Amino acid sequence: MAGFSLPKMHLSRTQQQILSTFMYLIGLCIFFTIFSRYFLNVNNLLTVAQQTTVIAIIAMGQTYVLITGGIDLSIGSNIALCGMVTAMLIEHDQFVGIHPNLPVFVGVLLGLLTGVIAGAASGSMIAFGRLPPFIATLGTMTIVRGLALAMTQGYPITGLPKSFTDLGTGYNFGLGNVFDPNLGIDIVRPGIPKIPNIVVLMLITVFIFGFVLQKTKWGRHVYAIGSNFEAARLSGVNAKRTILMAYMFSGFLAALAGILLAARVYSASPAAGDGYELDAVASSVIGGTSPMGGEGSGIGTFIGAFVIGILRNGLNLIGVNPFAQKIVIGFVIIGSVFMDRIRNREKV
Repeated sequence: MAGFSLPKMHLSRTQQQILSTFMYLIGLCIFFTIFSRYFLNVNNLLTVAQQTTVIAIIAMGQTYVLITGGIDLSIGSNIALCGMVTAMLIEHDQFVGIHPNLPVFVGVLLGLLTGVIAGAASGSMIAFGRLPPFIATLGTMTIVRGLALAMTQGYPITGLPKSFTDLGTGYNFGLGNVFDPNLGIDIVRPGIPKIPNIVVLMLITVFIFGFVLQKTKWGRHVYAIGSNFEAARLSGVNAKRTILMAYMFSGFLAALAGILLAARVYSASPAAGDGYELDAVASSVIGGTSPMGGEGSGIGTFIGAFVIGILRNGLNLIGVNPFAQKIVIGFVIIGSVFMDRIRNREKV
């Protein structure tokens, strides 16, 4: 069959980055499956998903900001403050007489609003005050962490109601849980895994915010600003409003992560989220988001978050010292970005 040739697949740069990150994730799974018989089972994989939830959610918010050419260092502090605000409003024993004992959904909404306000504060300083993103969010990070500590003088809030902790520990979406009226509890059918609520909420969140970024007009404006701020502004993009909204989205997602984290560990701590902003940046960059702006994707960031989660889980399973794990993860982050830069230079 002379002259016959198979059609070539032409992948965009973003698609190539996503594929590269996914193949890297698969390679990690194969490696840890070989060296640990405990890695590749349903319970462990669900544990990885639960542990990665917070990172995946905040990394999505960080991706918005990084694509605009900025950075949000206040994410970890927002996690703490918003979890504390929500817990203080709904906890019914530790603060009797101090707060109005609000319903859980109202407390959650006010916690989310707190994150949006914190994000708007950072975004306003950057968009309208023209402060460098690093400085603006560094200041916000310090103020927000101070507020979280001052609220209870550094003490955690415990005794949270079950209707709240079910967000992080329940299995209402599980395929295997069935209510037993005799025992008054949920029982699990053998062989059918349960799906944690927190994992389902993560998937819904990532899908919604990934769709907004990739498929909406506003999302295209985010990319335009990161690629060339002045050109985007001259073409009619409301640059200041777009940047403001990107930081508000980041604040909202940090708040959601903080609320889910508090629900998962049954308490809200002012020390929660410490260092998480670095995990958010790492997940985004590993997933193909450019620190210089203009490039990135929701699915890439999602996969990047699981690279971090699986690395930590797998290194624990094969017995790597916890202190050495930080070294390994650091080299992985540097290596993944370095290899991406090499591929990009080869295409030029």
